Amino acid sequence: MNAKLRRLLSWEGLLLVILLVIAIINVNLAPAYVSLNNQINLFQLSIEKIIVALVMTFIIINGEIDLSVASVMGLAACVVAVLFDRGVPMEMAIVVALLVGLLCGAFNGFWVAYVGLPSLAVTLAGMIGFRGVARILIEDRSIGGFPVWFTALGQQPLIGPFPFSLIVFALLFTLALIVLQFSGVGRLVYVIGHNAAVARYSGIDVPRLKLGLFMASGLIAALAGVLLAARLGAVRGNTADGFELDIITMVLLGGVSIFGGTGNLIGVGLSILVILNLRNGMSLLNVTGNVQTGVVGMLLIVSVLLPNLVQIMHERWQRRVVQRKEVQAGVETSVSS
Repeated sequence: MNAKLRRLLSWEGLLLVILLVIAIINVNLAPAYVSLNNQINLFQLSIEKIIVALVMTFIIINGEIDLSVASVMGLAACVVAVLFDRGVPMEMAIVVALLVGLLCGAFNGFWVAYVGLPSLAVTLAGMIGFRGVARILIEDRSIGGFPVWFTALGQQPLIGPFPFSLIVFALLFTLALIVLQFSGVGRLVYVIGHNAAVARYSGIDVPRLKLGLFMASGLIAALAGVLLAARLGAVRGNTADGFELDIITMVLLGGVSIFGGTGNLIGVGLSILVILNLRNGMSLLNVTGNVQTGVVGMLLIVSVLLPNLVQIMHERWQRRVVQRKEVQAGVETSVSS
């Protein structure tokens, strides 16, 4: 009973309560919310973001951050569009786009893992640089006219009512959960995020793991960019612009510490549901996109500040308890003497 109570009072328990409250409000204010089509649409409109949020969880738990994921998504989408527009078969264009994402991740990972530059600075430069390359490729055009089978991957159901991208997310979430929570690689991710110096002195190849995580981030971001191009049916230079805000918010709101070393995918999964249901409810109520972005921004601030405030209050409380015990022990010693 005590274990269940502690779980309910945990961060995941709080997210579950918030999710239930949002769902109840949405049901009362927008009856169409409960329909199956709306529930699938709820995921479909943000499916690329939540796919990238999975690998971003690994990056942040490892004590790093990748601000370039949205730019890699946009660059991969532009590579697919430009190559197809120039007569390259779509299958080959997809492979090249995925390789471009892998190279972008390797570029970021090299400077962070082997040169020792801060990931914030490196990926910020990548965010600007990769987006610049995407705009150079597309310029002011909009490229579309993709094959029917390609757009069907992003727009049409594949198994029952579920589209291909949603199935990809379910498979990736399962794989990420197993790797992070139940494998040796996952334990190394936590150890390095908690204290990279200790991990290095323990014989762990820290640079290699960090490079692998950034390469995975680039590859998954490129995959999400390809899926985004399929869903939209056309690509511009600003495709996926600003997606990094939602992605990072999903991870941090899920209880993953911005300083690394703590968090889990269950919390991130609940956070994804909270943000998707919140955005869906606001959309059904015709709330503008700017207001929705502002709400997500506030969630990002809360997700960073609240855990730190709780930790500070907990540490202060523990210090007071220790001081009281020391004072009480001193009084008892003086009385006995």
